[in-house]
Amino acid sequence: MPFRYRTAFLLSRIGNLTILAGMTLLLGGCQAGGSIWKETISLEPKDKTVSEETLDPETDIDGQVESEQVDGAELRVEMQGQDESGKLESEPGENDSNECSLLFAGDIYFSNHVLNAYDRMGGIGGVLGESLRETIAESDIFMANLEFPFSDRGTQAADKQFTFRVSPSRVSILQEIGPDIVTVANNHALDYGTDALLDTCDTLDSAGILHVGAGKNLEEAKQPQIIEKNGKKIGFLGASRVFPTGGWAAGSLHPGMFSAYDTASVVQEIQKVKKECDYLVVYVHWGIERNTQPEAYQREMGHQYIDAGADLVVGSHPHVLQGIELYHGKWILYSLGNFVFGSSIPETMLVQASVDAQGETALSIVPATSSAGYTRELDVGKKEAFYQKIQGLSDGVQIDENGKVQVQ
Repeated sequence: MPFRYRTAFLLSRIGNLTILAGMTLLLGGCQAGGSIWKETISLEPKDKTVSEETLDPETDIDGQVESEQVDGAELRVEMQGQDESGKLESEPGENDSNECSLLFAGDIYFSNHVLNAYDRMGGIGGVLGESLRETIAESDIFMANLEFPFSDRGTQAADKQFTFRVSPSRVSILQEIGPDIVTVANNHALDYGTDALLDTCDTLDSAGILHVGAGKNLEEAKQPQIIEKNGKKIGFLGASRVFPTGGWAAGSLHPGMFSAYDTASVVQEIQKVKKECDYLVVYVHWGIERNTQPEAYQREMGHQYIDAGADLVVGSHPHVLQGIELYHGKWILYSLGNFVFGSSIPETMLVQASVDAQGETALSIVPATSSAGYTRELDVGKKEAFYQKIQGLSDGVQIDENGKVQVQ
């Protein structure tokens, strides 16, 4: 099976993706006008494994401390895995279909448990199980929610129970996890102010990881990313409906996030971006923490986004799993839970969205569990109960023994 991994100073893992970032190229800062960027990566294999017996008990949802400053550590260059031919992506002509494999995960936060697991095992094998790494490597585009700023600057937000910040020196771990794109629109992006938010944009740009949902002004915060793969232009938007204060929203002259409180603005942006792409994903931060049922406003917003032109809506923030809904032939994933986090909530999942030549989406679930900063695929014997749980949380869907989601 093909594998795809990072080094500490690697600028990209995007492989043969052609990126049209809303017709912009990511340079320094958050966005800059430019052209098309294409990058191909080839790494030598080096396998890492981890056993559950080496792991420590997990902590509470956002850790045991109110404010966590993660110190930088010496960067490691850890190269792992690829297929025997040395390819990381399909060669030209090898995949002549217009199908595109999208993969989505929930919240990522490099808590001390995650960093300790990484350092203890000497690489990404201490954080992410092998089969999940394979699943990520086999996807065309992988997206998740980045639930913290990369920065060594800023002042801790007042009156917040939990504030997160991670040194930019640790971005190599995110590269090894392997997202092509992340949303940074969430209730922790400004935990240490606008300088830390802008540092996050710069760090992601330097690491070759695309981002949506925040920027130095509103124009950048609502800027889409458009990735061309297998002849299909896949668009991505990010927004947040969870702000500690209204000042976290981006404005014409100040940094912040694309606010989903203004539904009309998001709908307008969806309508605009859909004209530029073949398939549009909206990743939104919403809901109530630890609530397994979507709020009424989540359903309303999800429906409005699809009515406006979104082909898939993905949610985060509750930290727990919520159900799946098919609305007018389009899927809404209300919450994927914590992916790499180090919390006391073990259940999580990856969702594969296979988009065919006609733009139809087939969903499959990859059940996973997490403890002590280590996330791995769920044991086969436990998957049926997991599928039944998601099916019970969902409306009008059935999940077969292979995780395929179908209309009931």
